[in-house]
Amino acid sequence: MSQDMDWKEFEKTLFKKPGFKEAVEETRLEYEIARALIKARLEKGLTQAEIAKRMNTKQSVISRVENARTVPSLSFLKRLAQVLNASLQV
Repeated sequence: MSQDMDWKEFEKTLFKKPGFKEAVEETRLEYEIARALIKARLEKGLTQAEIAKRMNTKQSVISRVENARTVPSLSFLKRLAQVLNASLQV
């Protein structure tokens, strides 16, 4: 990306590439879950390790979810919502 190109221009360039739009759509769920988890965790002032401890899991599991590397199970999301004192909306 050149220094003169802003994000919107770069984004337009990306979406013109073959298969890029489809790849974005395929990973949308993972991205939205990751974004919601990060936002909720930061609003509560918690670290990944603190969330993991409260959920009786490993920090690396929380990291994988936050990095959109996995789609967590519904039971995981329920436990997460309980730990964050949040509601789970589908």
